Amino acid sequence: MLFMVHMDVNVPHGVDAEEFDRLKAVEKARAEELQRSGKWRHLWRIAGQYANISIFDVEDAAELHEIMLGLPLFPFMTTEVTALCRHPSAIGEG
Repeated sequence: MLFMVHMDVNVPHGVDAEEFDRLKAVEKARAEELQRSGKWRHLWRIAGQYANISIFDVEDAAELHEIMLGLPLFPFMTTEVTALCRHPSAIGEG
């Protein structure tokens, strides 16, 4: 099942910069692992924002939920999730 997820990271004032840098490094490693596994199919930065649009290919909403909760930066995110389905006029593979 495909989901589009808009992730917007909001870092509160007063967060320890070194700890946040550590979390970003762990987040990057986890995102790369999920991309290699095929679960995180696309990752696009939104220009000028600390945000991204991502496409996940997972079994169901429950699996996506678990993946999202496991992201180190999840506590700092607001997210919007949209379930996707193939358009009948699409000619290529998703």
